[in-house]
Amino acid sequence: MDKTTNTLNWFEVSVNDIDRARKFYETVFNIEMETMEMMGMKMAMFPYENGNGKLSGALVQSEMHKPSADGAKVYFNGNPDLSEALSRVEAAGGKIIMPKTSIGEDIGYMAFFIDSEGNVVALHSQQ
Repeated sequence: MDKTTNTLNWFEVSVNDIDRARKFYETVFNIEMETMEMMGMKMAMFPYENGNGKLSGALVQSEMHKPSADGAKVYFNGNPDLSEALSRVEAAGGKIIMPKTSIGEDIGYMAFFIDSEGNVVALHSQQ
């Protein structure tokens, strides 16, 4: 990975009620969040400007996303192809819980794993 690229690509905050959570975050941050459904997940997107180098994220309601004191889902930058980093997860003491999965042509790929400390984290890449 190039030292000038972001280590973090994306974040997700798990919620039980997407409408209630969207209202909360819109109120707290004085923003408007666009909602959508993708891959069986209800999402409310935090605002961002494409191409400005800043990362963004979303509130997510799904079977896999359960709110807890453990906090948000963090997606680490796996560019250009997350398969390289993912191939090292188990040897390093982690466990892959969702293999490389296409999110969509324009969005790329993701994978989830449990790190050596028991945290569920993710990778994202364009290829």
